[in-house]
Amino acid sequence: MALPSILDAVERLAAFGRVSRNLPGPRATTTVAGLQGSSDAVAIAALVRAHPTRFFVVATDGVPEAERWLADLGAIVDEPETVALYPPRESLGEAEPHAEIAGERVETLERLSRGAVRVLLTTARALLERTRLPRAVAASRLELRKGDVWKLGDLVSHLESVGYERVTMVEDVAQFSVRGGIVDIYGFGMTDPVRAELWGDEIVELRHFDLNSQRSTRAAEVALVLPSETAPPEIDEEEGNVERVSIGTLFPPDTLLVLPEGTDLARELERNWQEAAHHIDLARRRGEDAASRAELFDPPAEVLSTLRALGTIGIVDRATAPEGAIVFPLQPPDQIDRDIPRLRRLVRTGMPTMILCDNAGQCERLDELLTEGEYGASPAALVVGVLHGGFVIPPSGATDPGLRILTDHEIFRRERRLRRARRYAAGAALDVASALTPGDYVVHLEHGIGIYRGIVTTFVQESAIEVAVIEYEGGDKLNVPLYRLDLVERYRAAGDVSSDAPPPRLHKLGGKRWQQQREKTRAAIQEMTLELLDLYARRKVASRPPHVPDTAWQRQLESSFLFEDTPDQRKATGDVKGDMEGPRPMDRLLVGDVGYG
Repeated sequence: MALPSILDAVERLAAFGRVSRNLPGPRATTTVAGLQGSSDAVAIAALVRAHPTRFFVVATDGVPEAERWLADLGAIVDEPETVALYPPRESLGEAEPHAEIAGERVETLERLSRGAVRVLLTTARALLERTRLPRAVAASRLELRKGDVWKLGDLVSHLESVGYERVTMVEDVAQFSVRGGIVDIYGFGMTDPVRAELWGDEIVELRHFDLNSQRSTRAAEVALVLPSETAPPEIDEEEGNVERVSIGTLFPPDTLLVLPEGTDLARELERNWQEAAHHIDLARRRGEDAASRAELFDPPAEVLSTLRALGTIGIVDRATAPEGAIVFPLQPPDQIDRDIPRLRRLVRTGMPTMILCDNAGQCERLDELLTEGEYGASPAALVVGVLHGGFVIPPSGATDPGLRILTDHEIFRRERRLRRARRYAAGAALDVASALTPGDYVVHLEHGIGIYRGIVTTFVQESAIEVAVIEYEGGDKLNVPLYRLDLVERYRAAGDVSSDAPPPRLHKLGGKRWQQQREKTRAAIQEMTLELLDLYARRKVASRPPHVPDTAWQRQLESSFLFEDTPDQRKATGDVKGDMEGPRPMDRLLVGDVGYG
């Protein structure tokens, strides 16, 4: 049984058919009730599949509920990439200091402009906020490809105009640097930063690069550059348009608005409106130049008027459902409370059961627990996939046995973690320079031991770049661009921890002594490698009695932990167990941080 069968089971319900055949038109509302656990997200996912031309907006009171819907829909819809979150700003003003939030906002708007989003998740505050981003995305979206023709000055001007910071070396998102004809860019919309090499006015190379080493990694087909929310308003003024708009003005007229159970948009809109006035007043008392509330937010009445013009699906509790509501016959799942024998009996009685597990390892553990002893093979379908809460779909007819949905974190009363991968990385290449002080002895991979003299600014053609200066024997100096600082490290003598140790002898820039030392070192490493190969060969043929594999007690204990393992923890545990259950001696170093998970 595969995960999409959950959608099939919901679609067979008569209540779903009533909702699907009678979707609310503009200014109309359909109220539904009886949606248990994550069945609300499943029902909406089924509507998305049944109506491929409609656009859905799920509006929640706050970010946690929006992220819960994002995780559930991402696990159940046929095309997870069509689900997007438009989060509110965490700052008062229009500039969002958190790159993850700023990036998600602009990327979602860009995807909306291309029609690549079917389900938009957002919050009451985000619906209030006014921003120039929609206009900026439409006017400033840029794609760079190999072979494109760009004057260097025009490209630099564009990057500055869309709010990117010009730096010596790119270390973070919304930054760019110029070194001669090479332009490094890390922008919103990019999975990795890109390096464009211009020959004249043509981009002859376009490659991704690593922020830490600053080295090119692989070719890039296209570099999508999206504007920052901090882009100066003068860019729009040139076109006579500096209007800020709220995201609700972008929704097409046939949009279906979904209000999850417990959502009170009117209350939340008013609360955020009043809270904004309070924070603006505090900022002005501190002497900050804060924009007016009317510039940054739409009044709640205007937002409500925009939303009420849409067709609305309101989800309510069964106990408070008004007359005329469409009530789904779903039930909450049985409480297992870590009672494995009870779970074994449950999956063998009544309707088919699907258990959603956080990962493949948990699937294996549960399968072994369910098939242990006299029970034999388990009829439950174990599927890797995560929903917030389980539910029971009753039979819809003589040929439909229904479906019971359980989640492993509910079975073991374990908190479900909503993990979202970071959108952007941050570089650490400058850590080398910041850890050095002028006068330190350093080693350059190509030129040997010298003295670090600090960072200075120099000029290459018409561009100013910062370089680390290393002095060698005879006073010769080497300028190392910061993007090549990975070739430099602090000098450390083998086994020497004393500050009174004699200074090392400097190498001559361009001399042969460093190359000769490198050759001797390479030969010594090769000799040590042969010794290690011999050592590992002898270890490979050594043997010992293997440890006993995990028992049901061990698996039940691990499954009952209150928090799910991280991917790295699961891998480390599996690797260690695999070694211990084998006949060879284990040789591992396991490193962890106590209290960090």
